[in-house]
Amino acid sequence: MIEIINLSKSFDQVTAVDDLSFTVKEGEVLGFLGPNGAGKSTTMKLITGFLSPTAGSVLVHGHDISKSPMEAKALMGYLPEGAPSYGDMTTLEFLTFIGQIRGFRGDELAGRVQHVLGEVDLHSVSHQTIDTLSKGFRRRVGLAQAIMHDPKVLILDEPTDGLDPNQKHHVRQLIKNLARDKIVIISTHILEEVTAVCTRAIIIAAGRIVADGTPGELESQSKYHHAVSVRLTSDYDLESDLANVPEVGAVEKDDEDELTYTILAKNRESIFSKVSEIAQSKNWPVTEFHVRRGQLEDVFRTITQQAEGAE
Repeated sequence: MIEIINLSKSFDQVTAVDDLSFTVKEGEVLGFLGPNGAGKSTTMKLITGFLSPTAGSVLVHGHDISKSPMEAKALMGYLPEGAPSYGDMTTLEFLTFIGQIRGFRGDELAGRVQHVLGEVDLHSVSHQTIDTLSKGFRRRVGLAQAIMHDPKVLILDEPTDGLDPNQKHHVRQLIKNLARDKIVIISTHILEEVTAVCTRAIIIAAGRIVADGTPGELESQSKYHHAVSVRLTSDYDLESDLANVPEVGAVEKDDEDELTYTILAKNRESIFSKVSEIAQSKNWPVTEFHVRRGQLEDVFRTITQQAEGAE
């Protein structure tokens, strides 16, 4: 388990991380979200011991990162922002070097290197120097070094940054597989990443936690939770049919398609059956009709703007 206790970090007059407290248990994939400058990367650096906190503590399976750094860091794999490496080394040379730093030798070292080359699909570029690799491949080299020693904790800062859709899918599947017996914390600004791989999400703004829950719990706070999306084949005044329906909160017309509407649920409660009944009785010219999930983007924007406005 990772325990973050009253963690703060200040740089001169700027407080980047402000009294954060949370725990992460084995098997959890935690998405760490926030707008630019919210303190995400600073928090990752504090957890991994790359920065010392101004106040508070980080415990990794009982080891305080400030008091027992070697014991705590031995349990962690870290993919920092930018995936720094040695550009004049080949992929194979770099991963071998990382394996040696982690204490592996001989057949065990060779086996570990070949294993991570396969896990992250790097065999095709194993003999290329890192400077010649694309941004996506360099990111994957960074992920390979992070999992070299099969750590109990993985801290990943923007793990799919620069990857194409196929590579993103591969890395997300890898993260899901790794998470079965590990703690994984992912700092990301890609909201689809949270719904794709995370079991829990924390949103921070101005260095403080403003939301904490499963992706589903956060999505349920969206005004689009239980909303009904309707696309018509011809113009029709469905708003008048819904004007006196107490379960309906509002009707929004799509900015780009004037025949598409979103019917918002009052109090975010299910309205599908009621709207469907009215659509059939009034013979709406419907071509598409479905319930929408809450939008994490909508929740993220609302929560962070409120937090920034309160500053």
